[in-house]
Amino acid sequence: MTEESSATSHLSVPMTTTGMTQIATSSGSRGMDIYFQCAVIVIGVIGTAANGLILYSLVASDQHKKHVLIVNQNLFDFCSSFFLIIIFSLKLCNIYLTGATGYWLCITILSECLWTWTAVGSTINLAIITVERYLKIVHPVWSKKKLRNWMIYSAMAFAWIGSLTNNLALVFPTTTVVDGKCYPYVMWESTAAYLINFFYTFISFYIIMILIFTFCYWRILVVIRRQARVMAAHSGHSSTETQTQTHFNRIQSSVIKTMLFVSVFYAISWFPIYTLGLLVIISPNLTNLTNGYYASLFITFLYVCTNPFVYATKFEPVKKVLLRMIPWKNTSQQVGESVNIETGPTLPRSTIPGTHQ
Repeated sequence: MTEESSATSHLSVPMTTTGMTQIATSSGSRGMDIYFQCAVIVIGVIGTAANGLILYSLVASDQHKKHVLIVNQNLFDFCSSFFLIIIFSLKLCNIYLTGATGYWLCITILSECLWTWTAVGSTINLAIITVERYLKIVHPVWSKKKLRNWMIYSAMAFAWIGSLTNNLALVFPTTTVVDGKCYPYVMWESTAAYLINFFYTFISFYIIMILIFTFCYWRILVVIRRQARVMAAHSGHSSTETQTQTHFNRIQSSVIKTMLFVSVFYAISWFPIYTLGLLVIISPNLTNLTNGYYASLFITFLYVCTNPFVYATKFEPVKKVLLRMIPWKNTSQQVGESVNIETGPTLPRSTIPGTHQ
């Protein structure tokens, strides 16, 4: 390790969260590491189960064909949760790394490379969803003429491939194994190289994302309110076309609310880890950052676990499928149906022979 790289090894790379482990390991204890890793595994288990349930609900409600980008977003969150289980389970084992096997174990798993891949991909896909919703609602005529399915699928592929390429280009030159331990994202050629990467990550995956969310959803909400006023003006003219348009607007509103909440959660959950990274850059001699490191990282990991609850409460098709899966609700429905069978249907008086209205 060169003199310059060792001088920057205590710095952080928030988007690749294990780059901040030097903050914790320099002043933290093994005991706190274990508690934190166990907590993250619990998050991973809950997130995997919850995201898997949402994926099932999207397919069961036949929304996987209508909202492929939302399915892709949920798939990213599912993979992120699953990778958390694998990564931190291996970290708990405290394996002594040797040879080529140890190096590749460090690069692929212990460096959190897999989780970072899906985390960055999720961010890119979230921005794609926001832009797609913006085009379809704010510019509906243009989107019908120009927006094609191949563009959507290409964007989905880019979210996976682009994030993987970005992560591999970063993890290989900056990760090493020393004395049987994995040190990811610390081997920087210079302080300038580290700072360039940090601000590139911070601006690309946080500042620009916030700007995209703010502009697009602000314009979307303006258009939705305008449409609501138009629909209210025609509410007295009941027609099948009006009812169909109202149903369509309700579905659109459900999608917008869901993705708006997911975007807000993204902004909130990633804010602490970026703030801590900026503090370390501004004041590199700060000490006792262990608690702040663990708290901010825990909030970041919690993001993939909270997203399913947003879908469950805000996305109506998913909400209906989940409600049908509640055992006591199904039992009450079956009891109601059995009562109707026993009492028999109530027929209009005019249908009973020998009676007249």
